[in-house]
Amino acid sequence: MHYDVIIIGSGPGGYVAAIRCGQLGLKTAIIEKYPVLGGTCLNVGCIPSKAMLDSSEHFYNAAKKFSAHGISTQGLAVDFGKMVERKAGVVKKINGGVAFLMKKNKVDVLHGVASFRDAKTVAIAAADGALQEHTAGSIIIATGSKPATLPGIAIDKQRIISSTEALSLPEIPKHLIVIGGGVIGVELGSVYARLGARVSVVEYAAEILGGMDATLAQELRKTLAKQGLEFYLSHKVSAAENSGDGARVMATGDGGKETVFEGDYCLIAVGRKPYTEGLNATAAGITPDAKGRIPVDENFRTAAPTVYAIGDVIEGPMLAHKASEEGVYVAEHISGHKPYINYHTLPGIVYTWPEAASVGFTEEELAKTSLAFDVGLFPFSAAGRAITSGDTEGVIKVIAQKGTGKIIGVHMVCARASDLIGEAAAAMERGATVEDIIRVTHGHPTYYEQFKEACLATEGKAIHL
Repeated sequence: MHYDVIIIGSGPGGYVAAIRCGQLGLKTAIIEKYPVLGGTCLNVGCIPSKAMLDSSEHFYNAAKKFSAHGISTQGLAVDFGKMVERKAGVVKKINGGVAFLMKKNKVDVLHGVASFRDAKTVAIAAADGALQEHTAGSIIIATGSKPATLPGIAIDKQRIISSTEALSLPEIPKHLIVIGGGVIGVELGSVYARLGARVSVVEYAAEILGGMDATLAQELRKTLAKQGLEFYLSHKVSAAENSGDGARVMATGDGGKETVFEGDYCLIAVGRKPYTEGLNATAAGITPDAKGRIPVDENFRTAAPTVYAIGDVIEGPMLAHKASEEGVYVAEHISGHKPYINYHTLPGIVYTWPEAASVGFTEEELAKTSLAFDVGLFPFSAAGRAITSGDTEGVIKVIAQKGTGKIIGVHMVCARASDLIGEAAAAMERGATVEDIIRVTHGHPTYYEQFKEACLATEGKAIHL
């Protein structure tokens, strides 16, 4: 079969690209190695982790917060099997939704492992050994990423686990050791801490959430520590091993003192790496870089003019929404449109509770430039809506260019930050100033009105502080 576009990988980059290609009238096929669509994000990443985060949050609130509202929860208990079962149901429902969208947009779904024959031909090896080949005018690589590990440490999927296994454990650990204080580490650590596990987060850097605003990272770490998470910062892990009925981790702190952690499981959460295994990209004239990423130009075109790459296999933050935007971009570019992506307004989100969200420059990044700026801070302890709900932890920070007042960075730790960051991203995309936000009437009492307060704070005019 000859297609206008063949997409390899059905994660949030691949399936969104397929939908947009279908909408644009392109004859499209999508290839997925597993029996279900959705990639890592839907099956063993974003979606199931958020399902577990929500379930564990309900339990934590019932155990720790309901009594303040006059609600008794005597006999409260966790049915962990039911919780995991619910997570699987959420995934299955969205799986079905993606499959429906493929049919709706007339996208052919082909299952098997894809590999290049050349820059216009893809071979597909099915699970039963059957082999087929198809050609296309354009091919999009959207194969995503897989969990990374540390040198000398093997993920055995039994006691030394990745995020995939952490989402389907047979039990709530008594003690979970997490190597890595990034987004995945703190999110999954948070899940099990809420359910009663002791959670030790061992992080090589001096702070969690590397690359995010320092105020945001510090604020979230302090809040999570109150919830029971233990943080061992500036600790270099030298070994992690399966001890038979548990896991043992050795790490060395700043002063050279070695600490041995003994737990039920060790979660390796040190990031992810591009996944191109079996792709045979060299047959298409494509050579990954030293980090395994596929180099692309400004239009996501690889060294082969007919082949594009998007999402986690290329440079940039490994975020589902980044991959989706790139998928739409490539589909429109192939169709002759002139699409646009602004990475400066790409939000980053951590789905703990409180949540953390960030868009634009951090103070640390700006400190390395000559750009002068003002900072406005507003704590949620002074926010009426946060006080009524009992979610007073957190702060919102607005960074504005000095003189013009143009908003160039917004960072927050608070309840519903994943939603609140949307106004900030939209404002920055339109080049808004703090004055623009100040002049917008915000509802009261709400969480989002604190964005206005932080904008006022850049000029020393916060009303409720």
